[in-house]
Amino acid sequence: MMEKLEGDAGVEQLGHREYVGGLWDEMGKLQFDFMVSRGLKPEHVMLDIACGALRGGVHFIRYLQPGHYLGMDKESQLIERGLEHELGPESQAEKQPAFVISGQFEFSKFDKKPDYCLAQSLFSHLVPDDMRFCLRQLRAHVNPGCRFYVTFLQTRLKLLKRNPGSSHDHDAFYYTKAEMLGLGPDTGWQANYIGDWNHPRRQKMMEYVAI
Repeated sequence: MMEKLEGDAGVEQLGHREYVGGLWDEMGKLQFDFMVSRGLKPEHVMLDIACGALRGGVHFIRYLQPGHYLGMDKESQLIERGLEHELGPESQAEKQPAFVISGQFEFSKFDKKPDYCLAQSLFSHLVPDDMRFCLRQLRAHVNPGCRFYVTFLQTRLKLLKRNPGSSHDHDAFYYTKAEMLGLGPDTGWQANYIGDWNHPRRQKMMEYVAI
């Protein structure tokens, strides 16, 4: 089986839609419908963490007021391709989305604080230390009450050795419900398990509310 590469080489190898997992139309709409169901309004500021090539971003950008969409990803080429091939220059000019390229969760580089945050299929590729780092970095940049929605791959196994040793864009990482709940208290969040949200690959949903 072909090894899936990370970074620019991976985007060239797979294309921007497949690099972020495919299911383009289905997953983009699913993310949007979920966030609206949790109370996202056009006047809110939303942060899309690991926004990639804007699979969900195109829906959020067109829905939110100008300047209210914040996107972060470590792969600049994904964002560039998303803007060019998926969103288009007219929508970009009208809606003025803001982006930060960072693999270190540098949320302080945004000039707005989000009301809602989403990390769709990010924690499913991270080791626990990187998940905690993301949560701590984000908590330092948001106000109490900010809601952060995170998808993850759930398992009942408790052995940490079940996962790869380091985070990787294309490796799958599985966590128990208890492990995901446990991330909250140490990082400044109240953790709530949502579970099923009709994800086609059975990723579950967590809600973290800033304390």
